[in-house]
Amino acid sequence: MNININEISPQVAKFFTTPLFAISGTEVTLFSLTVFIVIVICTVGVSFVLQRGLKKGLSHRFDIREGTLEALLRLMHYTIVLVGFGIGLQTIGINLSALFAAGAVFAIAIGFAMQNVVQNFVSGVLLLLERTIKPGDILEVEGTVVKVIDMRIRTTVVRTWKEEELIMPNSIFSQSTVKNYTLRDNEFRLGVVVGVTYGSDMKKVIDVLEQTARDIPWRLPDPEPRILMQDFGNSSVDFGVYVSIDNPWMQRIYMSDLRKEIWFAFKDANITIAFPQLDVHLDPPVTEAITDLRRVV
Repeated sequence: MNININEISPQVAKFFTTPLFAISGTEVTLFSLTVFIVIVICTVGVSFVLQRGLKKGLSHRFDIREGTLEALLRLMHYTIVLVGFGIGLQTIGINLSALFAAGAVFAIAIGFAMQNVVQNFVSGVLLLLERTIKPGDILEVEGTVVKVIDMRIRTTVVRTWKEEELIMPNSIFSQSTVKNYTLRDNEFRLGVVVGVTYGSDMKKVIDVLEQTARDIPWRLPDPEPRILMQDFGNSSVDFGVYVSIDNPWMQRIYMSDLRKEIWFAFKDANITIAFPQLDVHLDPPVTEAITDLRRVV
């Protein structure tokens, strides 16, 4: 079977130059579409190479925080990809200004629909630049204590005490009050409250609490434990026991250990932990009526 190359070439050329569809009056062929895809892929590859090179160069020569560097690299990546996308469209003959003008109404509708996405994106960039929250931080967000696992440009992955991983939008961290236990250092002041009966020897109670707090093995040596008489309750005198630790993530376990030590120390010292009690006093007529009823029965 003989194949004539001269007959194949026009067919191949026609295959690649046949219009597939049109955008803003510009016909897109298989060849122009292939060129566009190649340009976008090359742009992504260039962005990847530049990111690796800048990350090595800047991290060794300049004292740039990891989060700040990560934010700069991601912004550079999106900028390069956007520029490459525009060059690809111009290469295949699509006028960007005409395209934007034709899709202005559609773009406004998309903008309203994606305002939350844009909001989270901007919040993520600000968080990465400001470094008020970083991976490994212990936070309290909306009453829940979490550990930051990974920060992304739109969302942040956190882990709870129950080992649940939550994906939280970045706007939560930028628009609400967030307690960061490890913003400047890992030191955290931990405290529990215990109540004793009003008949207890208060000096003895304070001495037992001070000794129990000092004997805790996981506390920081400085500052010293602090014992505060916090309140005169309805059924108890309440004391607060405060120690410093260097791992806020363990606060729940440490508070449990501290309560156990106080419980056993009070048992050994014959100190009673108070619980709610109610004294009922009856008027004399009621007392006499109850007495007469008992006699009848």
